[in-house]
Amino acid sequence: MLMHHTGEFAALLTAVFWTVTALAFEAASRKIGSMVVNLLRLGIGFCFLTIFVWFYRGQLLPLDATPHAWFYLALSGLVGFVFGDLCLFQAFVVVGARISMLLMALAPPLTALIGWIVLGETLSPGSWIGMVLTISGIALVVLKRHTLAESNGGFRKVKFNYPVWGIMLGLGGAIGQAAGLVLSKVGMQGYDTFASTQIRVIAGVAGFSVLFTLMGFWKHAYRALNKRKPMLQLSLGAFFGPFLGVSFSLIAIKYADTGIASTIMSIVPVLIIPPSMILYGEKVTIREAAGAVLAVTGVAMFFI
Repeated sequence: MLMHHTGEFAALLTAVFWTVTALAFEAASRKIGSMVVNLLRLGIGFCFLTIFVWFYRGQLLPLDATPHAWFYLALSGLVGFVFGDLCLFQAFVVVGARISMLLMALAPPLTALIGWIVLGETLSPGSWIGMVLTISGIALVVLKRHTLAESNGGFRKVKFNYPVWGIMLGLGGAIGQAAGLVLSKVGMQGYDTFASTQIRVIAGVAGFSVLFTLMGFWKHAYRALNKRKPMLQLSLGAFFGPFLGVSFSLIAIKYADTGIASTIMSIVPVLIIPPSMILYGEKVTIREAAGAVLAVTGVAMFFI
């Protein structure tokens, strides 16, 4: 049975890996800062990835990539890792991993929307319905209705359950991931996926290095290297995210229908609820749980 469902099991493991990654990076970001976590986890992830690619392809670096691949994949790395993940990791600090990953459920609809606009890809009626469901599910979690005092007419207005800044950061993370995926699709065009990921990571490291130099953040990175617990959390996240998460997502897509694999991998907002409650004592309301399920259902509609 396992052999017949290799792709589905790989997709489920990918969702679990990404859940572990989000929780580990949230914990590390709170201790050493999201900027430092972003740079160091890319460096650690690159080491894991390069060792694997050496055995898998027989060469350490993607020197056989075309200039076209280098340009678009590097741009994808800057947009996805530098802009997108910089927003996402700061969202971990402001609103937590659970809400951040729920907002990241917007990434598949946004990817499809950008692909429709930029690449001329078609969107089915189910995709449009999926967008509405996903946005509705997220709105159910992050928005609430507030009744004003009678002196103000007793009107009800919509307010955010979480800091607006944190929600905007989460949305920035989803936009960065979506745009990065579209650029990756343009850049890969038959080139090896693991080597393509190397190019994206190299660009991400270069981008963060420039930011660190301009902002004088290198001293924070050096200090973080001496903090054992955050570094363990960071290494754990890098192992399960940039390395295992990416690898198993490719296995999932190879052995299972892309739509089925993508749907299974999108259940992170639901998987992350129990550990968030256990590890961080977060209180999850029925409304929030229903919103997470509705958002994931919306993502599933994209692949029907």
